[in-house]
Amino acid sequence: MTIGGLMKLTLLDFPGKVACTVFTAGCNFRCPFCHNASLVKAECDIISEEEFFAFLRKRHGILDGVCVSGGEPTLHGDLIDFIAKIKEIGYSVKLDTNGSDPDKLKKLVSEGLVDYVAMDIKNSPSSYVKTCGGVDLLEKVMESIEFLRSADIKYEFRTTVAHGLHTDSDFHEIGLLIHDAPKYYLQTFKDSGDILAEGMSAASDGDMKRYLNIVKRYVPNAKLRGSDV
Repeated sequence: MTIGGLMKLTLLDFPGKVACTVFTAGCNFRCPFCHNASLVKAECDIISEEEFFAFLRKRHGILDGVCVSGGEPTLHGDLIDFIAKIKEIGYSVKLDTNGSDPDKLKKLVSEGLVDYVAMDIKNSPSSYVKTCGGVDLLEKVMESIEFLRSADIKYEFRTTVAHGLHTDSDFHEIGLLIHDAPKYYLQTFKDSGDILAEGMSAASDGDMKRYLNIVKRYVPNAKLRGSDV
C-alpha cells in the first residue's frame, strides 16, 4: 500500500470511534476543489506499511477505529489485504471512497472488512464529469450509490460544495438520486493551500443553507457538516 499520510487521532472522521486516518496516495479523479493536491498526484512523502502497522499495534486499546481515506483507496490492488491486516489487529474500519470501483466496494462489504462507508457525491449526474475534472466514471459511481442504498452496511453520502460548481438544480438532482439516505452531509470547500486548481472559493452561508433546504425535501436527515442546521 502506498501510504501518503497519517492523522494519528481523530474524534470526528469515524462516527462513534476514537480513530486515526490513513491516507492512500493517488486518485483517478481531478476535482478542481480537491484540497489534497499533492496526495492526489502522489507527490507526497511516503510512510511504510511497517511504520503504520507498528503505530496501530502501539495504539491498540487507545484507538478503536481506522479511517482509510485518500486520494482514492480503491485504486490500490492490495487494499483488501491491507484492510484485512487492520481488522486482524482488532480495529473497526471506515472507508472513504469516490465510488469509482463498485466491485471492490462490494467485496469489502461482503467479506465484512469495512464497518462504515463514506462516499462522495461530487455533483448531480448531469454535472458529474465536469466536477471530476473531465473524468467520466459516472456509471461506476451510480452502481456504488445503488449498492450502498441496498447493502447491510452503515454509510453516509457527502458533497463538498464549491462556488461556481454547484447550483440549485444540482441539489434537486442529488436529492432525487439519494432520496431517504440515512445520512447526507454538505460541507463547504476550504482552501488548504494545496488545491488542485486555482480560483476555487467557498459557497456562501446563504447558498449552503439554501442547498440544504432543497436536499431536505428528499433526504430529511441531511445536514451541514459541522453545523446543527
